Amino acid sequence: MRHPLNTGLALGLLLSVAAGCRGDLPLIHSEEEDVTPPYSGGHITGFYLLNEGNMGSNKATLDYFDYTTGMYARNIYNERNPDVVKGLGDVGNDIAIYGDKLYAVINCSHMVEVMDAHTAKHIGSIDVSNCRYITFCNGKAYVSSYAGPVQTDPEARPGKIVEIDTISLQKTREVVVGYQPEEMTVIGNQLFVANSGGYRYPNYDRTVSVVDLQSFQVTNTIDVAINLHRMEQDRYGNIYVSSRGDYSDIGSDIYIIDSHTQKVTGQLGFAASEMWMSGDSLYVISMNMSQNHEDNLGKKAAYIIYDVKQQTVRTRSFITDGTQISLPYGLAVNPESKEIFITDATNYVTPGYLYCFSPEGKLRWRIGTGDIPSRMVFTTSHHEDAGI
Repeated sequence: MRHPLNTGLALGLLLSVAAGCRGDLPLIHSEEEDVTPPYSGGHITGFYLLNEGNMGSNKATLDYFDYTTGMYARNIYNERNPDVVKGLGDVGNDIAIYGDKLYAVINCSHMVEVMDAHTAKHIGSIDVSNCRYITFCNGKAYVSSYAGPVQTDPEARPGKIVEIDTISLQKTREVVVGYQPEEMTVIGNQLFVANSGGYRYPNYDRTVSVVDLQSFQVTNTIDVAINLHRMEQDRYGNIYVSSRGDYSDIGSDIYIIDSHTQKVTGQLGFAASEMWMSGDSLYVISMNMSQNHEDNLGKKAAYIIYDVKQQTVRTRSFITDGTQISLPYGLAVNPESKEIFITDATNYVTPGYLYCFSPEGKLRWRIGTGDIPSRMVFTTSHHEDAGI
């Protein structure tokens, strides 16, 4: 599971569970389940869902939902790649599509796994130490890296951004940024990086690094708030970056950065554990997370839509039918149909669930997933990125 928010419990779990390999674990075959009638009529054909798997268990898995058949398939990676001995690896942290390739950032296996976006078959992998998230621009992938071991350390080194050529899959450049960098976004020729400093608790980082993609140098450092994490951008040049606070006295919030002036212009006044931008709507799972995972179980979350054009909260409950989710963890919105998808991590150690809601917030279907279902990426008929 994502370790910056659990410098205590998650790292304890890592030490207490021997690092596995696929040879130590039974091969779990893929399973298909019919969940909804087939649908065709848009460019989006389905989506991949990356399950993190508990840290140290080597149980990251990949699921796929196919709109054209209405079928949900669990654990497709191992079956489609039987010769990859260690399977998908340890802690799936991010997933994205660029061109015809599917990229999965596998945090504790220190690699970016590259697959065919059509088939999920292995193409290659790139070693990146303690890698976290991925984004793309002009034929290059950019991966945030903690650049050090998976451990809490008040003297932990600054992180870095690794540039990868998406044709050759070779690392081309690196640049040092802030401490324990997380999500990124590109506007123009500038890469904005949210730095958390999660390993240096309680001395969190509080900055966004601005990297010029031509020179690949940090050109500015923006002071924002402690323990930054999520990033989304709107069509008006604004960046929304979440602060996780300190899980105790300082709560989570979302801050707005004007990408042109590179200054903080405001904050939204509510917590964010997950965010997804769709049109002018910023969807937010709003919950102050605790450093102790057990404290998160059973917490009440708000499901907020913030209108970035009108700069107002449109609703504080986009789930409208009373559906209760034990531990809301992942979030995605179909950019065409506006269906809302939320994952439930349940108790972090057993299989989770995926919920599909109509644009009006009514439950359409629910399906079992792998352990700690997290990130989703939509596929299209042309396999271009459909909103990661």
